[in-house]
Amino acid sequence: MRAPIRPSLYRIIWTSYYFGMANTTNGPTQGGGADDIEAGRERWQRRYDAARKRDADFTSLSGRPLEPAYGPRPGAEVPGFERIGWPGEYPYTRGLYPTGYRGRSWTIRQFAGFGNARQTNERYRMILANGGGGLSVAFDMPTLMGYDSDSAHALGEVGHCGVAVDSVADMDLLFDQIPLGETTTSMTISGPAVPAFCMYLVAAERQGVDITTLNGTLQTDIFKEYIAQKEWLYPPEPQLRLIGDLMEYCAEHIPAYKPLSVSGYHIREAGATAAQELAYTLADGFGYVELGLSRGLDIDRFAPGLSFFFDSHIDFFEEIAKFRAARRIWARWMSEEYGATSEKSLWLRFHTQTAGVSLTAQQPYNNVVRTAVEALAAILGGTNSLHTNALDETLALPTEQSAEIALRTQQVLMEETGVANVADPLGGSWYLESLTDELEAEAERIFAQIMHMGGGRGAEHAIGPMTSGILAGIDNGYFTSEIAESAFQYQQALEKGDKRIVGVNCHTSTVSGELDILRISHEVEREQKQDLTERRERRDAGAVDRALADLLEGARKPEDNLIPLIMEAARAEASLGEICAAMGEVFGTHTEDPRF
Repeated sequence: MRAPIRPSLYRIIWTSYYFGMANTTNGPTQGGGADDIEAGRERWQRRYDAARKRDADFTSLSGRPLEPAYGPRPGAEVPGFERIGWPGEYPYTRGLYPTGYRGRSWTIRQFAGFGNARQTNERYRMILANGGGGLSVAFDMPTLMGYDSDSAHALGEVGHCGVAVDSVADMDLLFDQIPLGETTTSMTISGPAVPAFCMYLVAAERQGVDITTLNGTLQTDIFKEYIAQKEWLYPPEPQLRLIGDLMEYCAEHIPAYKPLSVSGYHIREAGATAAQELAYTLADGFGYVELGLSRGLDIDRFAPGLSFFFDSHIDFFEEIAKFRAARRIWARWMSEEYGATSEKSLWLRFHTQTAGVSLTAQQPYNNVVRTAVEALAAILGGTNSLHTNALDETLALPTEQSAEIALRTQQVLMEETGVANVADPLGGSWYLESLTDELEAEAERIFAQIMHMGGGRGAEHAIGPMTSGILAGIDNGYFTSEIAESAFQYQQALEKGDKRIVGVNCHTSTVSGELDILRISHEVEREQKQDLTERRERRDAGAVDRALADLLEGARKPEDNLIPLIMEAARAEASLGEICAAMGEVFGTHTEDPRF
């Protein structure tokens, strides 16, 4: 049974929350009185002392000893302090862990993919050899749309914005000499995420890895495709079926793997404001929680497998406040609205990427500065992993040199600046706490709007109130219209000069020359097509036909979990396009109504 959603969430009475609604469900209440604050400080200190810390120097550059966290001075009273709290305590405004980055620094997870699997594998091994902590796979457009490289729809696009993956053979090459049992891998793909993941599992099997031990993240978030990025394969309902199947399979068979990375990044890049990114992303997350509950899954078993992916834009303090508000909202809703009791179910873990849309083709070396500022905001906001964009990504895929600069940007921040020495060092700032509260309040108002939209949907959409609202908003163009309006207002401000971008509408003189950029040869597409043709000739065509027929039959039975059937098709060397097309015969296609 799905946990009931209390009627209070259909109306926002913000003032009662703003002035100190304390948690009574998870963890100790942290009031704003002096005794409450001191009790909280003592709890935090005990947890910090008991936790494992990195072997590192936690003093300032001048050798000044630094406390691991700072709070109100002893004896002080801070009304509403329960909304701020201490690191590692509900509502996690100040971070998930009492140690902050002293316990574990953020993972440097550089997003990469271009050309064919062999070329991308070389880049991956360079990233890992130079201190990268994990991999993040960028796929090319045909792969993202579920097409094979020899499809007419793929012409001219193979390998250009990511790596081309047509079958398990490409996955084998992609991770050649990279032990998947020891490397966390994130894959940025949504429409065909499930078939791509099944190919990844088969590639791991071929390495001799026990797939039950795999760790990593699959994006999978299809809501954000309908809302912003517009890369889907099927209508929303069958896409949700695939996601539900994946959640069930991972919860039972691959417990450490995170099958869903709920993505606000693409929403923000489409033109959304910080508050819209925050609200739409968390609403999508609540929708997937409702999906899991509708499948009969134990929330404390599947919720820790949900992760998030945010944009870190150029407005420094607003971005930090957004991340802090996100943790607080997620913890409260998971506890009070969905009945989660495990601490890890309340944790909002998130990856961050610096804002691609903030990069400029004009004076591109300025992009190094922008990226560093955005990365610092993500770190001060408590990100769990981070990708820094390369300076030339507004023009093309990164060169090896620009990719190294992006990697070194994170390493300079980690090793030289001292930002990892203190948990939530900006916590308690009047400005930052006010921004955090304002973004949270705006997000709550948006949640109410979304759920109100879902009130008229039929029983066939009754996964849950937030899910129904999201589906209604996709149908009626709510999300598209709201984001378009925000983007239009920002563009107007740029053209009037109210908002400024250095090198674009101010400080435009420059001594910079043109950049050498990475260009993908047409030979990549020709070779990829040839390889695919040869694989089809070598494989057992009968085994492929049988596996695809079984998948087609399974797609017709809503009660069947499709993951094992897709894995069998992958083992038989069925291509991504063939697998997606087989399911499409049952699921159909989705066409968005145009909005102006």
